[in-house]
Amino acid sequence: MPGTKSASSAPKTRKRRDRTPGKPSSLTKQDLESMPMEKVWKTYQKDRPENIRNFLMERFLPLVRYNAERIYARLPDEVDIEDLMSAGLFGLMDAIDAFDLERKVKFETYCAPRIRGAILDELRAMDWVPRLVRHRSAKVDNARNRLEMQLGRAPTNDEISNHLNVDQEEYKKLKRDSSAVGVVSLSRNWRPSDSGREVREIDVIRDDSQANPLTETQRRDLKDLITKGLSRAERLIVILYYYEEMTMKEIGATLDLSESRVSQMHSSILARLKAQMQFRSREFEPTGV
Repeated sequence: MPGTKSASSAPKTRKRRDRTPGKPSSLTKQDLESMPMEKVWKTYQKDRPENIRNFLMERFLPLVRYNAERIYARLPDEVDIEDLMSAGLFGLMDAIDAFDLERKVKFETYCAPRIRGAILDELRAMDWVPRLVRHRSAKVDNARNRLEMQLGRAPTNDEISNHLNVDQEEYKKLKRDSSAVGVVSLSRNWRPSDSGREVREIDVIRDDSQANPLTETQRRDLKDLITKGLSRAERLIVILYYYEEMTMKEIGATLDLSESRVSQMHSSILARLKAQMQFRSREFEPTGV
């Protein structure tokens, strides 16, 4: 009848493939290794037994390591290759479940994009910087590298903004986004070490909030050397003026002396110390090796 569709022209619904592993088959690992791979795939896709799936996972596991190592070579040291391989295993698992022999494609060719895609998805999930910021950063870096090759020197901000066809305000925003702060693991290797012990970032990081013991020792020894042979009042004047950074007036109030008397004693101390240090100048010369 007009206006009606025949059964043959009705849209076909794709049967959903059950990817849940079934019960293990009676085939052993030795049986599977002696079978042609095409027969192994047909046997697996028929009932999806768990032991055949494990056999396929083990057989194609080197593909996971190969793709993980290729991606890992372009990543910073704080990324663990074991995390990449774990993500790649899920890609291999999906590839085994979705592989179709009727397409006449080798499994190695089919699964490689799946493994790489799973690894890249994991890296995106690990990245705390938004993808838009990464895109802008790559855009500025590409423009800078291209201009450096053309000009033979580092380009200016105006040249980069003109190359990107953006105004100064937009370029400042792009540059700010491309300068996002990175996260560095303190446990990663800082440099190769000749000894068996690894030198990590945390071993060489500088802490300006802590006093340097060597500097403090030198400071104390120098103070003892300068004040040696001075009277109590003279020692106090030197310590309060140079180490405590007090004024002559404050020192006079502390020692119950006039400001002019403190200034006079200070000048006398400097003259004596200068004469004393001239005879001891060799002690401050570096020793020969």
